[in-house]
Amino acid sequence: MPITGTHIAYLHTCHRKLWLFAHSIQMEHTSQVVAEGKLIGETSYAERAQKYTELAIDGIKIDFYDAKNKVVHEVKKSDKVEKAHIAQVKYYLYILAKNGMPHASAIIEYPKMRQKEIVEWQEEDQSEVEEWIKGVEEIMHQNECPPLVKLKICKKCSYYDFCYSGELTE
Repeated sequence: MPITGTHIAYLHTCHRKLWLFAHSIQMEHTSQVVAEGKLIGETSYAERAQKYTELAIDGIKIDFYDAKNKVVHEVKKSDKVEKAHIAQVKYYLYILAKNGMPHASAIIEYPKMRQKEIVEWQEEDQSEVEEWIKGVEEIMHQNECPPLVKLKICKKCSYYDFCYSGELTE
């Protein structure tokens, strides 16, 4: 299974979520939060579908790639897990460079918040991304699901009911 941007984002969000996703236990289709995020991504910049290219390469899928200016556009609902979003687009930039498209940059857009984050590729990012890839592979190949780690973001996660079934609430 190729590593996707989702794997990289989940590495920075929750190792349990990453393991479940990598083992085809996917709950996103049951989540109202995920549905809202998809709707924001599809409707916020409707004109982009004509202007920019969707690009699928080496397991990643970039919804909006401005080939002329070499810019990845990633639309997100909220900046609650901004570190994971940055890691995801850096992984995209890494894959683009490996496939002969160096010097790309990315813009993470949060239309609901009217904010954006510009992400530039730095030379030192290569070794960091390669460490992330190793981390994803290690978690994916574990025989058992990582234990539950209770985080602030859990209640908004599509895996919440799965992870907390049987847990006593406080």
